[in-house]
Amino acid sequence: MAITLPPLPYADTALEPSISATTLQTHHGKHHKAYVDKTNAAVDGTDLADASLEEIIAAAEAKGDKGLFNNSAQSWNHAFYWNSLTPEKTAPDGEIASAIDAAYGSLAKLEAELASQGAAHFASGWVWLVAKDGKLAVEQTHDAATFANSDSKPLLVIDLWEHAYYLDHKNLRPDYLKAVIEKHLNWDFAAENLARESNWTYPA
Repeated sequence: MAITLPPLPYADTALEPSISATTLQTHHGKHHKAYVDKTNAAVDGTDLADASLEEIIAAAEAKGDKGLFNNSAQSWNHAFYWNSLTPEKTAPDGEIASAIDAAYGSLAKLEAELASQGAAHFASGWVWLVAKDGKLAVEQTHDAATFANSDSKPLLVIDLWEHAYYLDHKNLRPDYLKAVIEKHLNWDFAAENLARESNWTYPA
């Protein structure tokens, strides 16, 4: 069972001008696809050939196979990222709104924390909103590190690799973060993830 490249959950023009169609076409159709293709090539003919992506990530990490881990984890992170974004501005309500207020006092303060940690992150990586020990937290991971198999439950993620924003915002990562956080975070997806009994899984 090969790992597939899931389609974008919206048109490639849907996030403009925050994220251009050119960026999405390159990011999804080339970068994400390359991670998926390299993962499939690495597991073809092995005991992981029919494994889920989460199982591949766990096995690669356990074996210390950095190449397979990087490609499989990046495949997972990117699919989670596409779903973390939405063309239509959404707002948290219900359980997740209460959790935000409990952890940060307000949505504005959480948004400021996401922007601050995302801007301060050195080099490539990701900034996440997770549910950890019953409380929301903003966390950073470097390179391909992922929350796919974590005890912490990932709710949303923002890609901090330069290929996510450089064509549109050049070296101004804070501008990209501001646009994404204020206009495109998918709070409906975050609420679904908070309500799940286990972590989100990559589409088969």
